[in-house]
Amino acid sequence: MKFSLYIAKRYLFSKSKNNAINIITGIASMGIIVGTLALFVVLSVFSGLRDFSLSFSNTIDPDLKVNPIQGKTFFISPKQEKEIAAIEGVASFSKIVEDRVLFFFDGKEQVTYLKGVDVNYTKINTVSKNLFNGKWLRYKTAEVVVGYGITQKLSLGLFDFNNAFEVYVPRKGKAVIESEAEAFNKSVLIPVGIYAISEDLDSKYVFADLTLAQELLEYKPNEISGVEIKMMPNANEAEITEKINAVFQNKVAVKNRAQLNATLYKMLNTENIAVYLIFTLVIIIALFNLIGALIMMILDKKNNLKTLFNLGSEIKDLKKIFLLQGSLLTIIGGIVGLVLGIIIVLIQQHFKLVMITETLAYPVVFTIQNVLIVFGTIVALGFISSWIASSRVTKKLLD
Repeated sequence: MKFSLYIAKRYLFSKSKNNAINIITGIASMGIIVGTLALFVVLSVFSGLRDFSLSFSNTIDPDLKVNPIQGKTFFISPKQEKEIAAIEGVASFSKIVEDRVLFFFDGKEQVTYLKGVDVNYTKINTVSKNLFNGKWLRYKTAEVVVGYGITQKLSLGLFDFNNAFEVYVPRKGKAVIESEAEAFNKSVLIPVGIYAISEDLDSKYVFADLTLAQELLEYKPNEISGVEIKMMPNANEAEITEKINAVFQNKVAVKNRAQLNATLYKMLNTENIAVYLIFTLVIIIALFNLIGALIMMILDKKNNLKTLFNLGSEIKDLKKIFLLQGSLLTIIGGIVGLVLGIIIVLIQQHFKLVMITETLAYPVVFTIQNVLIVFGTIVALGFISSWIASSRVTKKLLD
């Protein structure tokens, strides 16, 4: 092995008398460097886009959410609330109710979610810090916070006392309806804040006080749609989930952010894999130059190989020379490409040279995981390419 490695290093770092071989080897090296650089930068960009996309849902989604397995609601007792608060790793929790209802303003209407929240809700997420205008609601009042998309569709403004912002909720169990008053629970709401997160989420929720929402939906005081939980840093999610299930006797489903946004996560993961495979294919094509360079090197060094073979070297040792030469070339090229890629990513992170808009830089994220994926990919493909080329060294060739 030491003998093969010594010869491989000599062949790698010394120029061939045949200038064509030097040119092809240089092209192969550049292909490895550029391919590694491109793969790392693209994976870093998609990691940035992934985090950027998830940042919107993370603003409004909790670390964990407890929903009923059957039906829309379940009951929570004061004892169960104390048990949840006592679970190790739970920083805070909030009771919520939500359902689709009809909102009406100045002749315009829209069906969307009314979400009733309690005083702990602002401890769970940062919605209250993403207000486009106004302030967060006061509890035990008719104040609401509305999404920016809803205000646009309804032409709704804050503190508009000339036109009432009304909510209509169908009454339960009414077989015969004689008037609108019997068909709907109705309330006049007071918009005091407008939140802005993303286009989809801005048209999804109208936040109101929990008690008000329960009254409109005809829920009992201890009847809720879910519990949203914020975990402490480095908390054990599996243990918390198990204990919450025990509190509710396994009659609820506990989901994390990935499970709450399963479709979004699946789409982002699929895109990431597709991009990785496409650029891996580009690297494979570039490595054909490496195979060609090694085969030309084998033919160029044919007389030297004959001499080594006659001196007692085995065919497998001669094959190792070019296997190691190609692997070393791949490793060195991969390291150079990674270093250049890391520099580009860090420059974009800190100096924001490439912009999507005037205020939004193209998101990139440097992760060790991407470094390992790229390096592992280039080394594995380089080894396979070198093995294919080195297999040309046979006793028949030397004869």
